Amino acid sequence: MNNIKLKIKDKIHFKINDKTKSYIDKLMLSIKNNLDLILFLIIIYVKVMHYGKQISPDYFYAKVDRPIIASILILVSFFTLFKQSRRIKLLFTLDILISLILIADIVYFRYYKDVITVSAVKNVKLLTGVSASVKSLINVKDFLYLIDIVFLAPIIKKFKVANNNKKMFLRKACMFMATLLIGVVMDTQSVYAVSKEQPTLISSMSDRVYLTKMIGNINFHAIDAYNFVSTSIKNSSKLSTAREQEIKDFLAKNNESTGTNFTGTAEGKNLIMIQVEALQGFVINQKINGQEITPNLNRWVNKSMYFDNYFYQVAGGNTSDAEFMSNNSLYPAESGAAYYSYSGNTYSSLAKELKEKQYNTAAFHANNEGFWNRNVMYPVQGFDKFYGQHSFNIDENVGLGLSDKSFLNQSLDKLKTLKQPYYSFLVTLSSHYPYDDTKGYGDFNVGEYEGTLLGNYLKGIHYTDQQLGTFLDKLEKEKILDNSIVVLYGDHFAIPKDNEQELYKFEKINNATDYDWVKNQKVPMFIHFPGDENKGVNHTYSSQMDLYPTLANMFNLPRQYMLGKDILNGNSGKVVFRNGSFTNGKVFYVSWTNTYYDVKTGEKIPETEALKAEKEQYLKELQYSDDILNHNLIKTFKGK
Repeated sequence: MNNIKLKIKDKIHFKINDKTKSYIDKLMLSIKNNLDLILFLIIIYVKVMHYGKQISPDYFYAKVDRPIIASILILVSFFTLFKQSRRIKLLFTLDILISLILIADIVYFRYYKDVITVSAVKNVKLLTGVSASVKSLINVKDFLYLIDIVFLAPIIKKFKVANNNKKMFLRKACMFMATLLIGVVMDTQSVYAVSKEQPTLISSMSDRVYLTKMIGNINFHAIDAYNFVSTSIKNSSKLSTAREQEIKDFLAKNNESTGTNFTGTAEGKNLIMIQVEALQGFVINQKINGQEITPNLNRWVNKSMYFDNYFYQVAGGNTSDAEFMSNNSLYPAESGAAYYSYSGNTYSSLAKELKEKQYNTAAFHANNEGFWNRNVMYPVQGFDKFYGQHSFNIDENVGLGLSDKSFLNQSLDKLKTLKQPYYSFLVTLSSHYPYDDTKGYGDFNVGEYEGTLLGNYLKGIHYTDQQLGTFLDKLEKEKILDNSIVVLYGDHFAIPKDNEQELYKFEKINNATDYDWVKNQKVPMFIHFPGDENKGVNHTYSSQMDLYPTLANMFNLPRQYMLGKDILNGNSGKVVFRNGSFTNGKVFYVSWTNTYYDVKTGEKIPETEALKAEKEQYLKELQYSDDILNHNLIKTFKGK
């Protein structure tokens, strides 16, 4: 009896083992047949996660692994339908493509502190003029994104492809549907969570870095591509009458006069505006090894009305964005550069309105005329003449091209030929990133910062300061300033986010927060009046968007289509950045971490209903600006 029981037990045990072995064999076969898909998912996941940590080492959203996996599953699902031999080659190609996009993204982020978009890619031809800048941003470690390609290439050649049975089509279809469904459900939940937290973020893409950290790089590019196509389709149609009226009402209210301080004080006088390449605020009135970094600008700051809380607001268009805002008081393009994307629009710009008052208008910049599409945009904005690279004798090169010394000397000669009154707009070049022309910059002892990016920058801006001092002194000596208003400001940051520790060390900032970064993103701006009148420091929180409204008041120009404010009449402290960050002079909101800081204490504070409403209002204003550009509304409004 016992023997019979043992035999039955043995048979059952044998069957169970046999069944388990069968399942294991099937599982192993399935893994083998889909090893390429599994490897692809793991490799791309590691790369995208690594990228996320690179752009945000201090604030990395841990739950981002869910949308990253989901986005890869969606990609993988489509490849389950292919025969394995073809599938492996396609996955290998896609791996290379994603790796190259990640490398482009990280290089772009180092300079622009942003994520590259479809619209930005349209400007890639503009990088030919700054190839040295691009090369300096590339790190050898970036090519680690391609390291798996090197190892996988020979393995793929030797990989034995499993037999593809036609009867497996149904199984493949089921696998496709299951993988796609899992990916879509996971992804939808993640994207919905972001849209619930910040309702306009997905559509406006106002803070691309924050969005990428929340949903991953692949999802970001998919949404960006969708938004680009849908926006192009939407913009090809007419904006609704109700939306037009809403924007028109906002502009009317925003451009109401807030006071009469300095109204008309500059009427009839020349306007000489100088935009200085990479002039950041931290160098003003600063010394290194007992030497002033910008002795000449320091001197002219003391002879002028100086704004020490003046922020740059550039986006993908960088230097061209600074020009665009200062001359139009419209925000930079949502993606790419307004100078390139909206060169066919109608503007009510500073040069154009001064021309209506019989001013002669001229722009001066020694770079290639076509760079940033200036040869098109300057005439569109009302400049009668554009003195570009071919208008100058290229007798001395410093940095990217003609030295500031030669540029300013030659510009002065041209300036003297202009019939008064005139508006001359000058853009310098020598202090351009990556500040590697240290021989051209001359001798300036930067001490412990020798050989660093910050040290090279200090040399570059010290050189430019010398040339600006000489130029301004000549204007004064030749009595040109007796009937001229001079405006001088920096265009954008000098030290990229990637080198923030050098800036913090120089500024003696320990345990830096995001607020320490944003509060340092100021550029100098001063307005010099004849006879050094009205000199002093203005502490109002202001920005590049506010320059044109301020000058419009001084020169008695019409104010109809400006989104900025007159700094000399009012103290709202409002500064809105393209990524959705803002300050009102009391609170600073950092969009990429969704955090509020008290300006006085630098401490984090909770979001209130009032602050949330303020944030939503400013995002709405950014969208108004986008609609004005996308639908050429100034032309429409002027026509009506």
